[in-house]
Amino acid sequence: MDSTPTPVRPWRTALLAGMASFLDSSALVSAGIVVGTLYAEDMGLSEAQIGLVLGSQTMAFALGALFGGRLGDRFGRRRVFTWSMVVYALGAALLAVAGGPAPLLAGAVVIGLAIGADLPVSLAMINEQAPEGKKATLVVFSSVLWNIGIAVTMLISAVLSGFGAAGGRVLFGYLVVVALIVLGLRLTMRESAEWQAARRAVEGGESVRFRDLAQLIRPPLLVGVVATGLYYAMWNVGANTMGQFGSFLYVNVGGGEVATYSLVSTIGLGVGLLAGFVFMRFVDTAARPHMFVAGSVLIVLAWIFPLLVGFSEFSLLVTLLLSGLGNSFAGETIYKVWSQESFPTLLRGTAQGTTIAFGRVVAALVGFGTPALASASPALTFAGVAVLAVLAGGIGVLWIPRLPGARQLAVVDH
Repeated sequence: MDSTPTPVRPWRTALLAGMASFLDSSALVSAGIVVGTLYAEDMGLSEAQIGLVLGSQTMAFALGALFGGRLGDRFGRRRVFTWSMVVYALGAALLAVAGGPAPLLAGAVVIGLAIGADLPVSLAMINEQAPEGKKATLVVFSSVLWNIGIAVTMLISAVLSGFGAAGGRVLFGYLVVVALIVLGLRLTMRESAEWQAARRAVEGGESVRFRDLAQLIRPPLLVGVVATGLYYAMWNVGANTMGQFGSFLYVNVGGGEVATYSLVSTIGLGVGLLAGFVFMRFVDTAARPHMFVAGSVLIVLAWIFPLLVGFSEFSLLVTLLLSGLGNSFAGETIYKVWSQESFPTLLRGTAQGTTIAFGRVVAALVGFGTPALASASPALTFAGVAVLAVLAGGIGVLWIPRLPGARQLAVVDH
């Protein structure tokens, strides 16, 4: 019996649910710029305190994803991503008014929980409401929104950086406003039709495979969790380093200024956005694996380049530009697609929340020591990220394409 519902207004769903990625990147980059530079000078934050605040935000993201994904599978996508916006606005407000390390830490944890809970359920919603042949396209659209979030944040920070800590407070205030607007629009959305159909099948007494949490720690689902989790974690160390500590590296290792970094970053993001739209065009075709390989190579080259030519403003900007372009075809962009394709409906959010949590915990642990390590040995920092990028690319080429898809797993037994 084919109970798959007809998608309703999939592009609207992709936009409103995909704002999870916009707000995710905005929060991470804003915290990196403001806490790492603007607040740091005003509040006299040490490298250890900067690492603690930003690392805790990432750790909270992991915890939010773990629980948010599971709650979304149990109680629906809409309920979770509605409440996550309330929590996000609260966290951004705390960061905007923070006067010292303790309230900064509290705000970082709250907003981290919110974006973590929002992401897996929002991506599941996009996938489930998209028509056949366009599912990967609309999921990749969320990554385009991720880049737009970074671009907008960079532009605003370039304008506000000259105002010091006051500019940082305005930047966090902007996030409060966006979160409240998204909350209002999300209240008009309906629940995922695919999720509703799957829940009705369970409640109607049908024997639906792969609906219980314990099944994630047994084959075949365990294999998908391990493969996508390892890929995401290894890639995410570099992405988190550039996202949260890019401005720190540029100022303290490259000897540049925040305003210059922010302005040049927008150029790279513009290129990345164009590349993202190109990937949307081809991600549902046979060209996907070739584009993934190209993106993976660019990411590796991005981190190797400063090791070859030396650390300077120029080489760090090359790292920023190459990694941004590569991430349009690989990294979180393709991870989001794989996560929807590899897991059945009633465990999709849980599986993705688990792998996001793992990846963010790894990034958080690395992030706690990144400022100090990068200051002491930038070469070791960049070499380590490059090795992880190579390993991630290998997983994406040799392992993940061999995983069974959600359609092969989600079978109804009669």
